[in-house]
Amino acid sequence: MTGFDLAKLLADRGAERYDLHARHLNHQLPRMLGTIGFDKVYERAEGAYFWDSDDQDYLDMLAGFGVMGLGRHHPVVRQALHDVLDADLPDLTRFDCQPLPGLLAEKLLSYAPHLDRVFFGNSGTEAVETALKFARYATGKPRILYCTHAFHGLTTGALSVNGEDGFRDGFAPLLPDTALEMGDLAALERELKRGDVAGFVVEPIQGKGVHPTPPGFLGAAQELLRKHKALLIADEVQTGLGRTGDFFAYQHEDGVEPDLVCVAKALSGGYVPVGATLGKDWIFKKVYSSMDRVLVHSASFGANAQAMAAGLAVLAVMEDEGIVANARHTGDLLRERLSALIGTYELLHDVRGRGLMVGIEFGRPKSLVLRGRWTMLQAARKGLFAQLVVAPLLQRHRILTQVSGDHLEVIKLIPPLIIGEREVDRFLQAFTAVMDEAHNGGGLMWDFGRTLVKAQLGRLD
Repeated sequence: MTGFDLAKLLADRGAERYDLHARHLNHQLPRMLGTIGFDKVYERAEGAYFWDSDDQDYLDMLAGFGVMGLGRHHPVVRQALHDVLDADLPDLTRFDCQPLPGLLAEKLLSYAPHLDRVFFGNSGTEAVETALKFARYATGKPRILYCTHAFHGLTTGALSVNGEDGFRDGFAPLLPDTALEMGDLAALERELKRGDVAGFVVEPIQGKGVHPTPPGFLGAAQELLRKHKALLIADEVQTGLGRTGDFFAYQHEDGVEPDLVCVAKALSGGYVPVGATLGKDWIFKKVYSSMDRVLVHSASFGANAQAMAAGLAVLAVMEDEGIVANARHTGDLLRERLSALIGTYELLHDVRGRGLMVGIEFGRPKSLVLRGRWTMLQAARKGLFAQLVVAPLLQRHRILTQVSGDHLEVIKLIPPLIIGEREVDRFLQAFTAVMDEAHNGGGLMWDFGRTLVKAQLGRLD
């Protein structure tokens, strides 16, 4: 036995968490959290809730950027991990074929019957990297098309199809790529006619801003891509596994059958990192065309037993507990009740999304006083008003949300897919209280806005 005691280590040094991060990790993260009042100390979590040291509960409407699809510490997933550890499996020998990867691949493919094979990696960005490599090799073409404002990951290949300059700046050169406006079929056809396009990667609902693809766009894009022998790649890293009220978000549009589909996040159960790229048989057979190429694309920790057990447990829970149907029903209720507020609050401009992926957009008000305050924030930095809503939701109502992207006046709600009417009620009560304060000139809220303006102008320590 060693002297390692995890419980004692956390008890002795857990209070140093923010200082340790500032000294040894990304020093801007604790600084940012402190500025916006998010520097909380959470002690435990279960389902859709956190608890702090005073035993106050916090409603999680962020789900770890979508990772916690089943909430935190689901007992079935937790038990599966205990079981796989207790089984003492000969994991990651690299020169055998264990049963769990094959079983999880078989189960995943049952939700996309037009696809045939799966590659397992460790994250969403790895799933996208796999799709990009496979598309380029299978077609023999170098260029990938993507949408403006897209987010597909931050490794170099995935960054090449990232639609935001703020992420790309300083990391060139990247892969050959071209950005298109989502929904612009004429631009897509124009690029395809050049003959060098391997594929088009698209989020059925963009995470940044929560923008669904226009009706009919995916089907029409698929037809153009097939005509020009290029591949349709659906990035379902955030939208997949029931998030939008169907198992995959591309299934909202009849007849759409992507050549490659990327998944991750919720497949992990919130425990073990996992990513998967589903694809057609002919693509995999081109990439792995001979025994010499058996390891031409692989991942050291890909298909490990813990990740595979977690994935199998997640899919079992989704079926047993009707998770996809719950996401559809609860999401419809949440959007319906939020949409009903648009006429009440002039700062509230739009509510959109599908299932439990919801965007709440704010915009320029009409009344003189509110317009002046709005203009002050916009002059400093677009997106600050959305932060004014997110901050009191956490600080005064104990609800965790996020601004949907840099320079966006949009809040994105991606809660655990297990939430129900109780959580919808709690969020709506808090949201209306915050909006009432904003429209009635609540001092605390707008004072915080001035603090954020100073931070933007570099006047904070």
